[in-house]
Amino acid sequence: MSTPNTQMNGQSLDIAEQRRRELEQLFPGIFTETRNDQGELKITIDLERLKAELGEFTDIYDSRRERYGMDWPGKRDCLRLIQQPSTATLKPCREESVDFDATENLFIEGDNLEVLKLLQKSYYGKVKMIYIDPPYNTGKEFIYPDNFSESLDTYLQYAGLKDSEGRTFSTNTANEGRFHTKWLNMMYPRLYLARNLLREDGVIFISIDDNEVENLRRMCDEIFGEENQIACLVWEKGRKNDAKLFSVGHEYMLVYARSSSVLKEKNIVWREEKPGAKEIWEQYLLLRERHGKQDAAIESDLQAWFAELPKSHPSKKWSRYKRIDKNGPWRDRDISWPGGGGPEYDVIHPVTQKPCVVPESGWRFANPDEMKRQIKAGLVEFREDHTKPPFRKTHLKPIAEELEDDAEDSVDDEGLATQVRGSYIYKQSQVAVKYLKGLMGAKLFNNPKDHVEIKRLIKYVCGEEGVILDFFSGSGTTGESVAELAIEDCSELKYILVQLPEPNSEKEKTGKAALKAGYSTIADISKDRLRKVYSGLEAEHGRRAQHENKWGFKVLKLGKSNFKLWQAPAKDVSDEELLKQMELNVDHIDPNASQEDLLYELLIKAGVMPTEKVEQVELAGHTMFSVAEGSLLVHLEDDIDQALIDVVLAKAPGQFICLDKAFHGNDQLKTNAVKTFEAFNQGKEKIDQIDFKTV
Repeated sequence: MSTPNTQMNGQSLDIAEQRRRELEQLFPGIFTETRNDQGELKITIDLERLKAELGEFTDIYDSRRERYGMDWPGKRDCLRLIQQPSTATLKPCREESVDFDATENLFIEGDNLEVLKLLQKSYYGKVKMIYIDPPYNTGKEFIYPDNFSESLDTYLQYAGLKDSEGRTFSTNTANEGRFHTKWLNMMYPRLYLARNLLREDGVIFISIDDNEVENLRRMCDEIFGEENQIACLVWEKGRKNDAKLFSVGHEYMLVYARSSSVLKEKNIVWREEKPGAKEIWEQYLLLRERHGKQDAAIESDLQAWFAELPKSHPSKKWSRYKRIDKNGPWRDRDISWPGGGGPEYDVIHPVTQKPCVVPESGWRFANPDEMKRQIKAGLVEFREDHTKPPFRKTHLKPIAEELEDDAEDSVDDEGLATQVRGSYIYKQSQVAVKYLKGLMGAKLFNNPKDHVEIKRLIKYVCGEEGVILDFFSGSGTTGESVAELAIEDCSELKYILVQLPEPNSEKEKTGKAALKAGYSTIADISKDRLRKVYSGLEAEHGRRAQHENKWGFKVLKLGKSNFKLWQAPAKDVSDEELLKQMELNVDHIDPNASQEDLLYELLIKAGVMPTEKVEQVELAGHTMFSVAEGSLLVHLEDDIDQALIDVVLAKAPGQFICLDKAFHGNDQLKTNAVKTFEAFNQGKEKIDQIDFKTV
């Protein structure tokens, strides 16, 4: 959480303002514009909305004052749905995974609302970047049900995991009276929960088109805070010649930060490699080796090399770096003060010994001493005489003095100049379609995103580390992008993909082709795409040791809890019925659940990442699960004894979890165990204590 500026200003800390800022970080949606009785506009805290955020519901619309905000039918139900905890679990599926035990990537199959709820404990504030390509609400694509209860139940019926009573997910057609409302009701709780998962320096990218871009922007302003909008990118995907009036071939990407103030405090700057810059530098090194210190000869050959490049070559656009000095290729740059009104002083021309003409905006450097330092460093190039101002040099591989002069300049790991991205992307949609068709052997999916462009965005924002989440993963574009970056750059990037097992339809050309190829759902396409990607990466890069945790993905599937939930009996229930309910809950564990099923449910609900390393160990004659190098020990056998408890105490894990039924009703043994752990924890720091739990 960001904190207010505590710089000394002659006043004590404004506690009220500090608390207001803290609230703004936690609940940006509660701040609203209101008009008082005199018509004055003020920013106030919507206390009713704050109550709703905390789970205390009143009629937030029952107010006579005008209020600026975004409301729609069902919004209160969205807030209730957010507060409702999930009763589901994520079950491991080894047979569909790749490198299950080593990988730190997740592919989760299931309804993303339930999954986002389940990830709240283990990934709260840990995701570096979210990219999603949700339904655009065109009236044609699949939409989630407008249902505010039994979300898991609805999903299980849809996925064929439970006897269906006819509930189905369907398209949201434009002739329905609640066309926009249904889409908003679907998106709002998912974005709200997604925000919780972002790190303080985290960012979300959301693809959208004209159908809902305005509603999405207003919704994100409320959830993330209007001040945290970073940009609205425009992605031009090509002209449609069959258009009657204008060809609308563009889409958008809304970009919001978890906290723009944190990005500023940490002085975070995003830059990317200039495509083609590395090739220019390599050519320069060859010419330097050939010509030695003859800069003019290198310059002549480099310009000839630029001229011979095809127009499509990425280095062609950097042909301004055609001049050469001892520091390599450089281009000219304006030496005037940005915005005008800069300083004026004499700069003597080295040949004519007369003052050079001062630029109309003044000199770029604040004083003559700094100008002299730049001249001495060889970063100022004079004209033939003093009648024109000199200009600055900008090198392909900037030297230290250049970086000190301009805070906007930056370099990559190889020292080459980098660039900031613009808000416009041009990449024809058919490029991604053809690529995916080639990878999968047929056109199986409509409108896939371009993984090369998504890959660039991820590297631009995340650099070398971070968890990237995509909870509308579709064909798996985000997964492929992260996989390639992690293997090619040996970076610490990891992904979590969430995809509904949406059935492929015989009614669609791509769905028919997918079914013919053996893919019953879109999730099946996505998983197999990732398998093919890893196969290709292995052929190209090999399976080196540093790739161990970056390779593959662990498949988890949304399902009912392995533990029976106690249902509070009705007030008028008979003693006989109450006894029957209690007997049903004596053995509250699903008999069909494996130990691994139980383990992963416990990990998720204990706030442990399901990608943590799990090992089976033998302790005092018992098989145990050791998680995260022994920080958590889990005993899931049906028997426990004092000898095991003593060994666990000696190991001193942070947490120890066992089954309650393992005590076989031996209250004395269980009481002794509780007292033993309490005695162990007395006098110890919190980080050294053992959290003992039974389930």
